[in-house]
Amino acid sequence: MSERKARKVRQGIVVSNARDKTVTVEVAGSKRHPMYRKTMATRSRFHAHDENNEVNLGDTVRIMETRPLSKTKRWRVIEIVERAR
Repeated sequence: MSERKARKVRQGIVVSNARDKTVTVEVAGSKRHPMYRKTMATRSRFHAHDENNEVNLGDTVRIMETRPLSKTKRWRVIEIVERAR
């Protein structure tokens, strides 16, 4: 039996919690432009499963990759790092 690979973990800010048991998390990062070498800001949005609906708008959360839970959900919230004020 082979071991399972490590799952991806990301940290980001909750930008939407309008749906039941689902939050949208925006993960910000940066990368260099391949030709001009200027650092560019990047952002990705992930739909994450929040079983108890305890995450609020503006919270910083850590999410982990998981099996497909719906058409767009492939992540789940594992912890709330910081609450919004």
